[in-house]
Amino acid sequence: MNFGNYKKYISSETMMGPNSVRILEELLEKYPLRLASNDQILDLGCGTGLTSFVIANEIGAKVYANDLWISAEENRKRFIEWGISGCVTPVCENANELHFAEKQFDALISVDSYHYFAGETGFFQDKILPFMNDGGTILIGIPGLKDEYEGRAGELLFDWVGDESYMFKSPRLWKEIIGGHARIETVNVWEMDCFDAAWNDWLISDHKFALSDRQHFEAIIKPYTCFVGIYIKLK
Repeated sequence: MNFGNYKKYISSETMMGPNSVRILEELLEKYPLRLASNDQILDLGCGTGLTSFVIANEIGAKVYANDLWISAEENRKRFIEWGISGCVTPVCENANELHFAEKQFDALISVDSYHYFAGETGFFQDKILPFMNDGGTILIGIPGLKDEYEGRAGELLFDWVGDESYMFKSPRLWKEIIGGHARIETVNVWEMDCFDAAWNDWLISDHKFALSDRQHFEAIIKPYTCFVGIYIKLK
């Protein structure tokens, strides 16, 4: 993947936090997806569809771009403008109430969103696994708490994110939350290397939330948080 191919699409209008393309780039470089054009990928929590655009271009499979906060119509207009409307289907559904077919997807990618809805044990087995095909791959990149600070999110992050600090969990804890199942072959977690680059792209933007994050980056965000990468391979 050549990050430079996507720079012109990355802006304060398409970013909703630290640069999702940087996070996606690391996921795909660490665990490349090799799928056919008729295979199907769910981009869960796609935001403005920036990650869906990259996935469609890099992998070539059929992409379902689902987000709860951004309407399907808004993303559809963007996909038409970007020339990918033929291979990306916009969807607007709650991750707890998805209406896809059983074993529909060969891969699932979720960037900077999974922590909002999937922080409880059993979510993956109940809400995600039924839609995944045998042998499928799940790639997740989310903000988290460094392992050494697990259990102190409320204390360390409250001044930055307030009551949402509970969503920040360590790589070690995320592996426990994903849990096990007879269909799961492998679960790998790691602290991602793209932290500085993804945050820098966001902090130099003129997005109103980036302006707020700048005030907390050096004192809170940088020392205590990380991006958690999660790779799940199914049998």
